[in-house]
Amino acid sequence: MPSGKSYKRSYKDEYKNYHSKPKQKKNRAARNAANRAVGKKGKDVDHKNGNPRDNRKANLRVTSKNKNRSFPRNRNGGKK
Repeated sequence: MPSGKSYKRSYKDEYKNYHSKPKQKKNRAARNAANRAVGKKGKDVDHKNGNPRDNRKANLRVTSKNKNRSFPRNRNGGKK
């Protein structure tokens, strides 16, 4: 982004182009199911292998939001 220019984020376009896709809807539903299964308020559920659809108990762990959202990611959104 060029300096001095402001960029307005279009959430409507972002949803239309990414979040409304069937694959992303399934991923979001799986992440929500994992959070409900663990039931920890104020915490995140970490998928150890980075796959949001893999909700096996062996693949889930409860972490702080800060720790879970700070690791490097690869191009596909998985963990490096």
